[in-house]
Amino acid sequence: MSTTTYPYNEGGYTLYSNPCCPFSQCAVRALNAAKIPYVLETIDLENKPTWYHLVNPQLKVPALRTPDGTVLTESLVIAEFVADKFPEAHLLSSDAIERAQLRLFLGLFNKLLFPDIYRVLQSTNEEEGNNSKQALLDGIKNIGKELEIQWSRRSGRGGPFWNGDKWGYVEIVTSSFVGNLILTKHYRDFSIPDAKDFAPFNRWRKAIEAAPEFLKVKPDDKLLISAFKKFVAVVPK
Repeated sequence: MSTTTYPYNEGGYTLYSNPCCPFSQCAVRALNAAKIPYVLETIDLENKPTWYHLVNPQLKVPALRTPDGTVLTESLVIAEFVADKFPEAHLLSSDAIERAQLRLFLGLFNKLLFPDIYRVLQSTNEEEGNNSKQALLDGIKNIGKELEIQWSRRSGRGGPFWNGDKWGYVEIVTSSFVGNLILTKHYRDFSIPDAKDFAPFNRWRKAIEAAPEFLKVKPDDKLLISAFKKFVAVVPK
């Protein structure tokens, strides 16, 4: 391993990551799914190495250094690069319609679930908290509807994952945020009802949280809860 300017895997892939960062987890799962050998450099987000600006001037994780020295940032960029670079892993369908449907779902997920999880955590009073929780529930319900539509398609094959019984690209890029629902439970006592309207999402979530691909990368619950404490707004009593 060269350490001339910063640590990297000479002639191979190096991923700069943090175990509690959901975006980093996405990149790790993409590389794992494609069975790509790589070296993992853990970045302490509270005390970043002095050399890290040489990897990513934005000082964010994840960042992936490729064998030719190119550095890629942003989890979705890295995941799509892996899918395109290693088509034999079949992370993305070769069918244009199926890829379009997948991207539409990811767009909906990023609009409805990802931001509302953190709005719940950052609410500062009861009214704001109730409104953000309701928005999150509405988003979860709508995501469930889209999952049901997908499962009725040939590519969905009845679920419980996006591609039937196979963990795939959708789960690679969304599972970290599904896993982060533990934060809303711990800090805001938010739970998804065990009701018919939420059954599709709950089925998908249960499959994700039991999948070896999820568990291999999932941080310890206590570590995750501690890491996100600084992002949780204090509600005056």
